[in-house]
Amino acid sequence: MSKPDKNAWSSQLFNDLIEGGVSLFTYVPDSGNARLIEIANSSNQAQTVLLTSEEEGVAVCAGADLVGKRGILCMQSSGVGNCPNFLSLVKGGRFPVLMMVSMRGDYGEQNPWQYPMGQAVEPILHALGVLTFRVETPDDLKPATDAALAAAFSGGHGAAFILSQKFLGAKPFPKAAPAPKTQ
Repeated sequence: MSKPDKNAWSSQLFNDLIEGGVSLFTYVPDSGNARLIEIANSSNQAQTVLLTSEEEGVAVCAGADLVGKRGILCMQSSGVGNCPNFLSLVKGGRFPVLMMVSMRGDYGEQNPWQYPMGQAVEPILHALGVLTFRVETPDDLKPATDAALAAAFSGGHGAAFILSQKFLGAKPFPKAAPAPKTQ
């Protein structure tokens, strides 16, 4: 399965987020969000915030809401594991939070270390009241983005659209060299 054109979907996603009122892009760098962040960095309509840890993005997005702004937290699936305590703030304080999660540990994954957290992403988010919207194909991106924007900013929920590896393409993982034969 070929990957969708990263420039095309990232540009579409950026435009849809801006149209949805998102102006703050918080992120932990990842190849799944790299192009989107490049576009946001070059736009006068957006501000980016580089995070040292994903849970900081939850707090920054909650703060943005307090001053009438809309933000998004962009992270890889492994970063979801850093967020549960801060996501309880979202649920308890009724802050809307919008997240984009680029997956590892699902369709086509070659790195065995990515599977445990990849399988836990949606159960963790659901346990904390975060609605999830999966993107499996390019045609899923706009509806998932629109649904997550509506859930977060009209419905007042935590919402995440999840970019699956079926959508992004699996990253190659180098195979270990065979052990030398001993005699």
